[in-house]
Amino acid sequence: MYDPVQLRTFLTVAQTLSFTQAAARLGVRQSTVSQHVRRLEEATGRPLFLRDTHSVELTEDGEALLGFARTILAAHERAAAFFAGTRLRGRLRFGASEDFVLTRLPEILEGFRHEHPEVDLELSVELSGTLHERLDEGRLDLVLAKRRGPGDERGRLVWRDRMVWIGAEGFRLDPDRPVPLIVFPPPGITRARALEVLEQEGRAWRIACTSGSLNGLVAAARAGLGVMAHTRGLIPPGLVRVPGLPELGPVEFALLRGRGGTGGAAAEALAAAILSGGDRLSRPA
Repeated sequence: MYDPVQLRTFLTVAQTLSFTQAAARLGVRQSTVSQHVRRLEEATGRPLFLRDTHSVELTEDGEALLGFARTILAAHERAAAFFAGTRLRGRLRFGASEDFVLTRLPEILEGFRHEHPEVDLELSVELSGTLHERLDEGRLDLVLAKRRGPGDERGRLVWRDRMVWIGAEGFRLDPDRPVPLIVFPPPGITRARALEVLEQEGRAWRIACTSGSLNGLVAAARAGLGVMAHTRGLIPPGLVRVPGLPELGPVEFALLRGRGGTGGAAAEALAAAILSGGDRLSRPA
C-alpha cells in the first residue's frame, strides 16, 4: 500500500518543508516529488501537507504518517542489509552540533550502532563553526551542523527552520538598556548571527553569559540573565520566544562529508540513517 520510494520522498519534504529542496536532495524533478506525495495522499485518503506559493506545512495526518514512514523504511533497510551479506567495519569520526544535544539524535545513533556493531563510532559534540573547521582540517569524516549562512550550499540539507529570540517566561527587555545576550563563544554561527542583526538595527547589546555548552546557556536563560538566539523548533522546556527584537532569519542544518569522502561506506550509512530520520531532530528527547 505504501511505496518506500514515495515514503522517502514524503520524509524529505517533511524535513525540508520545500518540494524544491526535496527534489534537489533526492536528485529528481520537482514534478516527481509532487507525484509521489499525491500518490501517498491517494493511498491514505488524507491530505498530508498544507501548501501554497510561500510555505509547506504538515497536516495532522502528515504528522501521524511520519512515524509509520520511518518504521517501514527502517524495516526495508534492515532487510536489505541482511540479504546483502556485507558488514561495515572501520572507524567513523562523526561531529554533531550542540543544537542536537536535547533532541532524539541519540536514538538515531543507537539504531546505527545496533545495525553496524563493528563500526567504531567516535562522536564529537561541538559548535557548528568548530565542526566546520575540524572537517576542513581532515579531523572528522561526517558532520551534522548549521550551514554558515546565506549562500552556503555545502553538504546535503537535513532540516530547515527559523531562528528566534528566547528567554525565561516573564522576561522583559528594558528598552533603555543594552540587550543582555546569552551566547556561545566564537566561532559560534548563532552568536555571529545575533550580533549581526542587532548591529544592523542599531541596537546596543552586552554579553551577559558565554558558554560552550548548550546546557549552560539554557541554565542562564532560565535564570533570567538575558536572551539567546535559538532554532525555533528546538526551544528547550522552560524557555519561550521573546518579542521586540529584530528577525534572525532562516537556519539550515546539513550533513557534510570530509575531503575525499573520508569515512567510506560507514559515513554514507550514517548519513542515510540521519536523512531518513531527520524529522526526529526537531523533536525534544
